[in-house]
Amino acid sequence: MNFLAFFTTSAAGLPRHHRPNPIAACRWFTVLLGAVALATSLSAAETTPSEDARRGRELYLKNCFACHQMNGQGIPGVFPPLAKSDYLTNDIDRSIRVVCEGLAGEITVNGRRYASVMPPAILNDADVAAVLTYVLGSWGNPGTVVTAEQVREQRSKTAYPTFEKLQLANQYPPLPAAPEGFRLRELVRLPFKPVRMISNGKGGPLYILTEGGDVWRFDPATSSLRVLFSANSYLERRPGDIGGPLFVLGMTLDAQNRLYVASNQQNRSNLPPQNIVTLYRSTSVLNGDPAALKPWFQTNYPGSPAYIHAVEHIAFGPDGFLYAGNGGRTDGGLTTTGGEWYGGGETPITGCLWRINPTVEPPTMEVYAHGIRNAYGFCWNDRGEMFATENGPDADAPEELNHIEQGRHYGFPYRFADWTRKAYPTSPEPPPGVEFTLPIANLGPDGGFAGTPMYSFDPHSGPGGIVFLNDSFPEGYRGTLLMTRFGNFIQTPKKNSGFDVLRATLQKNADGRYEARIHTVLPSLGRPIDLHLAGPGKVFIAEYSRATNSTESFAPSGRIIELSVDRK
Repeated sequence: MNFLAFFTTSAAGLPRHHRPNPIAACRWFTVLLGAVALATSLSAAETTPSEDARRGRELYLKNCFACHQMNGQGIPGVFPPLAKSDYLTNDIDRSIRVVCEGLAGEITVNGRRYASVMPPAILNDADVAAVLTYVLGSWGNPGTVVTAEQVREQRSKTAYPTFEKLQLANQYPPLPAAPEGFRLRELVRLPFKPVRMISNGKGGPLYILTEGGDVWRFDPATSSLRVLFSANSYLERRPGDIGGPLFVLGMTLDAQNRLYVASNQQNRSNLPPQNIVTLYRSTSVLNGDPAALKPWFQTNYPGSPAYIHAVEHIAFGPDGFLYAGNGGRTDGGLTTTGGEWYGGGETPITGCLWRINPTVEPPTMEVYAHGIRNAYGFCWNDRGEMFATENGPDADAPEELNHIEQGRHYGFPYRFADWTRKAYPTSPEPPPGVEFTLPIANLGPDGGFAGTPMYSFDPHSGPGGIVFLNDSFPEGYRGTLLMTRFGNFIQTPKKNSGFDVLRATLQKNADGRYEARIHTVLPSLGRPIDLHLAGPGKVFIAEYSRATNSTESFAPSGRIIELSVDRK
């Protein structure tokens, strides 16, 4: 299963990719900020408000002001206005639900589109009523009064039907014990769900990507967090894109410190829909940061959003070429026709790894390796060998760790893991003469190992970001691979597999094929999705959300934690 493609269509009113979005509360700013704003913003010209109005205003300053600003004007292109907001006032019940559970998906406010970040406000029913009554009575809004009873009724329709359940979901999981010789600490709690991290690996700022396309800048030295690019500032849109899903999952830097972002946008102007892959590249520098993202490379292919995995990871290899994992457009070679469906199975450029030459204009692309359903992460070791994580199908096949070599075929959609049987009765027959390369065998003791070699991990455990640990790490870790597992979404007997960070120690067998000893490094994390080698002996881990088991699929946004070598 593709743990991110799981979210790309909606179920029970919640988007499966659960892209957060702004509209009301930015609670990630501290109470101190709100208190300072309150102290400095009161003017002598204001009349003394009633107790309820005063409380609503104080709650606004503590929870909403930083994003939506003192006069409700928002931040153009980033956070929408609340002043004279048609989105806010046209449906009060919807606005209550937005405050109670956050918002997912692109919205239009006063004729302008927004696609940024909105977490739920951690406020009880009376406080939600108070802050909304204040907002609706300010800045040219109609003066509607919201009651605690209304909030209670609307909250019951959300993913967090009571305030107590919201409080429980909002708790960050305790950090697990660091492995011997390491320290583990929380760096920053995020107001959005991250999908990628990148830096220059030399102590520079960390750039964090959201699935909606915003790029945030985090400075570990000062703990400052701010938007560097809003999605609307660079993503190209065409008329046929409206209504089609957008997911932005790839980001990297090159040797010149240029930032690259990979987006996937469904164009539905003709059926079947086309997935438009666009790679954007920064074209200038502003205050030391990449600036002015512009389209650099683009291609497309047909695909229904029900299964399409598209471009998920991009990274520069040791050869200076840009590699992109472009996942399959099906779950297993489906040839369904009619409506949105393209009946041709996989295309020549799906379910594979691309290699793009950045030294020519326009850049050229070739298929580097085939048969890869969706490589969410890949990296290279100190010998230039490439390794990729891969998420398997809904059919309960093991997730994979592959040693990627040019020209090889890794099975999709014909074979999964070491299976010789078909995943589905409709699975296509392999082309004559195609030789498949097996995933790396898991020799245990962790990651799904049950006494015999497994190729490679528990079904649906969601292996994601992966890094190679260099000589700055201690013996036992040096020369190994570290990878996240996002965790299961499909309810199987092993539904709680994943939610961890694994270490793979590789060795070659008598046939010259890599095998791996797999050990759990960090258990019980909140859907860890990406890893980044941030400097000598230092790895950053992005938690997508706070869920540490499969029953909490839509928990609020996560954080960045640091695993570093203890130099004491």
